Amino acid sequence: MTKALDGVRVLDLSHVQAGPTGTQLLAWMGADVIKIEMPGRGDITRGQLQDVKGADSLYFTMLNSNKRSITVNLKSPKGKAVIEALVRRCDIIVENFGPGVLDRQGFTWERFQELNPRVIYASIKGFGPGPYVDCKAYENVAQCMGGAASTTGWEDGPPTVTGAQIGDSGTGVHTIAGILAALYQRERTGKGQRVEVAMTDAVLNLCRVKMRDQQRLARGPLTEYPNKEFGDAVPRAGNASGGGQPGAALRCAPGGPNDYVYVIIQPPCWEPLMKLCGREELITDPGYATPQARLPKIPECFSIIERWTMTKTKFEVMAALNEVDVPCGPILSMKDIYEDKSLYERGFLVEVDHPTRGRYVQVGSPINLSDSPVEVKRSPLLGEHTDEVLHWLGYGTDEIAAMHKEGAV
Repeated sequence: MTKALDGVRVLDLSHVQAGPTGTQLLAWMGADVIKIEMPGRGDITRGQLQDVKGADSLYFTMLNSNKRSITVNLKSPKGKAVIEALVRRCDIIVENFGPGVLDRQGFTWERFQELNPRVIYASIKGFGPGPYVDCKAYENVAQCMGGAASTTGWEDGPPTVTGAQIGDSGTGVHTIAGILAALYQRERTGKGQRVEVAMTDAVLNLCRVKMRDQQRLARGPLTEYPNKEFGDAVPRAGNASGGGQPGAALRCAPGGPNDYVYVIIQPPCWEPLMKLCGREELITDPGYATPQARLPKIPECFSIIERWTMTKTKFEVMAALNEVDVPCGPILSMKDIYEDKSLYERGFLVEVDHPTRGRYVQVGSPINLSDSPVEVKRSPLLGEHTDEVLHWLGYGTDEIAAMHKEGAV
């Protein structure tokens, strides 16, 4: 079966997480992703957080499946010639070097256009144009400067970053949206274009409801928030949803660190919730019967429900609440998810064989196309496909051997 991006070639000059996340999605959709790495060392994540001696780390393998790896020395004239040959034959270039790094190597957008007017050149940087354009950014920096950290955590606690990689992986996904749009437009115009995504912009896009609340705050307190006092900025609101429906994480049996279930109180849910909790009198009590009456007493409402949830496990609570159409979700630890057989059965968690580290579990594609199923393959060894790609570019065996000896590849 053909894949959605069969025939599309990607020159992957990205490293660490933001770029590789995106190029992995392209590879899963069928593109031929050629990852460029530094000879001898490769992507720095190959050795970061290494848990198996002499083998690529899970940090690398989880972000680089389905790709081909070649090693090229960008400072070598012959190495630069290889990159230029690849640019001529690729549809997409993706990079997330620090500001100006590729430009100083002579690989500017203008140079790429000269080599291939149809190429789509995607750049990921920490910041967009403005006072911070030359600054570097990392995951947590992007979360802090994109608005996420200031609105996450508890009212009396410090700003908090989320465990979800919204700065790196979130930016990678945004970048792929831009690349695919540019690829589609090229079908009509025949021209490539530049795609630029800033990590802090991507984070802010994911925090748009908080920007909504910043503007609402000018007209008075945010009554959906549990906070008693409001300043001039959107506050941290713990586990409250901050949306139109109150929500909270409630304790469950047996009381472990992740024995919680998140429960949302929608207006139609009050009656079934009170029946489950054995508090039927609160269904018609004027002090609780309507959303308006409950709003000032939201913490007390959740306390009533929590007295019931504490008598059951989080999965028992979920089963009972789903029976009566109450929105909820148990707090799943990474261990819970890792051991969830249903995720393996539907191919979202995949066991992969690797020649040096052995078997490991890979998160599969979150995007499913009916006519382009994803087959998750292992990540490449460092430089595993160097000779193969060079032969494809037209280099002879002796020429390739000489390039290896000179350190060009």
